[in-house]
Amino acid sequence: MWTLPTLNLGTFRAAGPLSRRKPAPPADPKRLDRILNGSRRLLSERGEANSFAIAAELLVDLQALTPAQHPAFFELLSAEFGPDPQAVLDAAQRYAREPGAAQLIDLAAKVEPPRQELLRRLSRAPGGTAAIVALRRSLITALKAKPELAAVESDFQHLLSSWFNAGFLQMQRVDWGSSAALLERIIEHEAVHAIDGWRDLRRRLQPDRRCFAFFHPALPGEPLIFVEVALVPEMPEAIAPLIDPASEPGPLSEFKVATFYSISNCEPGLKGVSLGNFLIKRVAEQLKQELPQLKSFCTLSPMPGFADWLKKSDRWADRGDLPARQLQRLTDADAVLRAAFGAALEGLSALDPRTAAEPLRDAIERLAMHYLVHESVTPRANAVAKFHLNNGARLERLNWAGDLGAKGLKQSLGLMVNYLYNLDEVEAQHERFVHGEVVSSRRLARKL
Repeated sequence: MWTLPTLNLGTFRAAGPLSRRKPAPPADPKRLDRILNGSRRLLSERGEANSFAIAAELLVDLQALTPAQHPAFFELLSAEFGPDPQAVLDAAQRYAREPGAAQLIDLAAKVEPPRQELLRRLSRAPGGTAAIVALRRSLITALKAKPELAAVESDFQHLLSSWFNAGFLQMQRVDWGSSAALLERIIEHEAVHAIDGWRDLRRRLQPDRRCFAFFHPALPGEPLIFVEVALVPEMPEAIAPLIDPASEPGPLSEFKVATFYSISNCEPGLKGVSLGNFLIKRVAEQLKQELPQLKSFCTLSPMPGFADWLKKSDRWADRGDLPARQLQRLTDADAVLRAAFGAALEGLSALDPRTAAEPLRDAIERLAMHYLVHESVTPRANAVAKFHLNNGARLERLNWAGDLGAKGLKQSLGLMVNYLYNLDEVEAQHERFVHGEVVSSRRLARKL
């Protein structure tokens, strides 16, 4: 008789950074042997009931590994459960000689590593999906020291991207009556504008505010991503009034704009999995049903990475992909910056947006516009900009001194951005972005 292990996302959570703990002992060779044998048995078993039992036993052994011992399991996956190179070569040659459907199906089967099927079968056991997500959290960390595990990581991401696509996510409003455990998770994982305790959280859940969390059926009670919204009379240009815990809620009848000011992921093990695709549209549609007087849906977003990008963008003469007039404007703007803060912009951190001279402000805004419009479709893209533009938003407005907090000044020089979500146009604008075009308002286009 076998019993199911009790597993959740906390099963594999590390107690803290590895550097602060004593080195973990190496994984027990006998346990690794059991894991290897159990994995082989799970792959070879045809009976569904027996597969559940084997997967459950395997999860127990995996649970016994500490996060520091997980790399031994990942190395086992890499060494023992990869594709057979000769079989792949033979299948590829058969397909090259006769490119038919049967040959292609056979090639695809030979290319897929057996570890993918192993993870699929492991996920079918109760707690299996949670265990795989938690293992990937360790794998992402291990990859820094062991780049040879990249193929294993690719397999984890491939499967999780399929299992956790946005269509499977369930939306739930979070309010003051939600469970204490859920509210604690919101406080813990707010990644954009930190929540300073229960008073701060309570204000963010007042009637003129909304918070929506998204869940997956395989991980009940575990929020994967959440969105915070402020209901306001007009498009906001600064974050401080939206997150002021001392502010008083106003009557809902006055509010015409829903502003998305924070989106936070709760699960590091799902890094790189596109949970957020079109989630804002789902929230906007829900709000529109509840509050028909809402006219606009926008964001108030930071520009993380902008300050670092500025320091690396001094070689405008090499940018032959830009029109000459635009290139000259960017070169002039860059010169204004370096005259004010030094050739290497070493004094940039001293910028106070409230006292900046108009020429300096104009120069920074021009460079920021280039960063948003032209860099967002390149590998140098701002992650926040890419997220919203890929979701079909329009680049609407740049806000000077929008975030005067330490984080906002360090990362974005205090700049914030409004992205506008027109629910009738998001799909078309998403397609334009996919093809390399950033849609922006006329007002912003003139700044270029």
